[in-house]
Amino acid sequence: MRSMRGLFVVGTDTGVGKTIVTAALTAALRADNRNVGIWKPVQSGELLGSGATDAERLLRYAGLNEQPEAVATFTFEAPLTPLLAAKQSGVTLTLQGLAAAGEDLLHRYESLLIEGAGGAAVPLTDDYLMVDLISELRIPALIVARSGLGTINHTLLTMSYLRENGVPIIGFIFNDGQLIDTSGDPSVATNAELIERYSGIKFLGHFPYLKDEINTESLIHAVREQIQLETIAQALTIQTN
Repeated sequence: MRSMRGLFVVGTDTGVGKTIVTAALTAALRADNRNVGIWKPVQSGELLGSGATDAERLLRYAGLNEQPEAVATFTFEAPLTPLLAAKQSGVTLTLQGLAAAGEDLLHRYESLLIEGAGGAAVPLTDDYLMVDLISELRIPALIVARSGLGTINHTLLTMSYLRENGVPIIGFIFNDGQLIDTSGDPSVATNAELIERYSGIKFLGHFPYLKDEINTESLIHAVREQIQLETIAQALTIQTN
């Protein structure tokens, strides 16, 4: 496959809000006239057409006029890890097949924000994990983590595992989105600083708890107010070999 400009958005766990952060960053970058697209290599738990898949939510929130099947390479109904969801559907995933499936998007966008499924150690095939796909694509990772108690351990472990596998990390973002209001959690005030201290990885901002209805404009506003978007934009301009 041709060289890629992109970032791989990886979570510290499933359900940390990678989808809303990926969509929000894409919307904000596109609002700054950057030709950024979205790719969801594999997803499970819903079928396309339900409106509830990550790919459909990504496109809706980012305001992108694409068909969901164009950005979701492999979609499986079973709410299982990609390896098992694919097997249940009679599909055998391969690392090379997953990586090559983004080729068409590379011809239409200058760079891609790629959302993983779950965390870095999620099984994709009998032999490979999500981290191996990131390595195969040869792009940096952007970590999305919860902001509350327990995130230091989860985030540092994710960083360590990515580094062990040669994946560069441009930074990490805390996300609350519509997941949980952490205003009563005293650890939030110091978690980012401690993760930066122990990892040397840059904190890029805290995506806020959104009380009102989510739409493209509210996501763009949240990113511009809370996230160091220029660091992300600069990372997207680096051409991999």
